This record gives sequence, C-alpha cells and structure tokens, in this order.
Amino acid sequence: MIKVILTGLLTLAVTASTAVAAGQDNVMKIKFIYNGVAVTGSLEDNAASREFIAMLPLTVKLEDYGSTEKIAWLPAKLSQADKREAIAPRAGDIAYYAPWGNLAIFREDFRHSPGLVKLGRIEQGLESLRQSGSESVTIVRYERP
Repeated sequence: MIKVILTGLLTLAVTASTAVAAGQDNVMKIKFIYNGVAVTGSLEDNAASREFIAMLPLTVKLEDYGSTEKIAWLPAKLSQADKREAIAPRAGDIAYYAPWGNLAIFREDFRHSPGLVKLGRIEQGLESLRQSGSESVTIVRYERP
C-alpha cells in the first residue's frame, strides 16, 4: 500500500513539473488597457478569484482611492470571499475588499487590512496605474500567445 501511494505521489509530481515546464500551468491571467498601456496580472487559485474571473469580460471604472490604490465597483459582491481574511497588500497586489464589494489594485504598499482578500498580482503595467485619474477599462481573461 505504501508503495502504491509513493508511486502515485511521484507520478503526480512528475506530471505537475512537466506541465509547468511545458507552460501548461492553470494560472488564471487577466488583461486590460490603462492609459494606453497593457496591464496584465495573474490570479491566485482560490474561490474568490474563480468567482471574479467568471464575471469577465467586465467593464469597470478604475478610480483613485487615496494615494495607494485604484478601485472599481463590481456588479455583484463575491460571495466566496471570506470577510475575515486580512492581508498587508504590497504594490501590485490585486485584492477584493469584502465589506464594500470592490476590486482594489494597490499602487503602493499598505498596512495590514481586515476584509482584504488577495486575488492576485499585477505582472506588467503597474507604472500606468500609478498615474492619477480614472478610466473605464474592460478586464478580460488573458491567454498567452
């Protein structure tokens, strides 16, 4: 029985590493254009992120909130987000603020905040989000070519 379990684990590990090496990981990616720059990000594999990506494509207005983040109001709250979660967001983090039901993309690091659920991280284009102002964007699921 132990041999079967170990063989199964080894097969799973080899399959996972082969998939990653081949670029076939199941990372969920998003993309939108802000200030003429393509912004791309990857989402974590959690219930809130899966619920968010199911809303896409989605057109929202990204607007400044303080000097630390861009926020957008989603058409519906993410029911899978755990309001008890908390993170200390870093510049580039994509999060959901459960008490208000809004998307937050952090331009700067911020303090530990209850109610923030990490959805993912900006991979490219964060500098365009550091500019003040607001803009309507359409967020889409992104598949790398």
